[in-house]
Amino acid sequence: MTSDTSPTSSLRRGLAALGALLADPDDLPQVFTLIEALSGNTLERIRRRIEASEGGARLLADRPDIVELLADRGALARLPDGTLGRAYLDFVERENISAEGIRAAATKGMTQRHSLPPPLDYVHGRMRDTHDLWHAAIGYHGDVLGEAALLAFVLAQTHNPAIALIVGVGLLKTIGKPEARAAILDGYRRGKHAEWLPAQPWEEMLALPLDEVRRRLRLGTPPVYTPVRSSELRAVAAT
Repeated sequence: MTSDTSPTSSLRRGLAALGALLADPDDLPQVFTLIEALSGNTLERIRRRIEASEGGARLLADRPDIVELLADRGALARLPDGTLGRAYLDFVERENISAEGIRAAATKGMTQRHSLPPPLDYVHGRMRDTHDLWHAAIGYHGDVLGEAALLAFVLAQTHNPAIALIVGVGLLKTIGKPEARAAILDGYRRGKHAEWLPAQPWEEMLALPLDEVRRRLRLGTPPVYTPVRSSELRAVAAT
């Protein structure tokens, strides 16, 4: 780990993480390394907007740990079919991932010795821990294209320069692939149109019908696209 936080060092770490991510799209810790290195003042901007939102100050004061709810798969399984909680459970089981695993990958990807000060530490954790709820609510799979489209959605909502870099690379790689490019651009459009998701009380919505959540958050109908798995990309590259 390094304690060098100079712009040059951050840029070097971010670009190295981007290179590693391009070589292996499944290397999740590299995503967090890149975001840590190149996000600028994004967390502070998100913090200010959360605090100014209805219920946002309470969220930052209470600091609920949504991972405790998301890790209780038995409780999620007891929710009625068609709820957000069940959609989330279906997503993580289908993708063979977990909220705890995402948190561990983030810890592995962090390169700085110092911790974020409150409440930025909570804002960072909240964005990380609700990422797969965004997947379930919007309707993106966990494939490479679904992740790129969701990151385009996140970019529209947060204007994070690190996310912009990833999305830009994704758009470059979809030149000549109109369906894939359209899916990423549609993610950005959805993010511009939707309610602002970082301040949402996700704990209160897990038991709500997914259709109601989508209406409340102005997410539209689930996106239709052909998923692209990293294993398929590796197979193409090997031929």
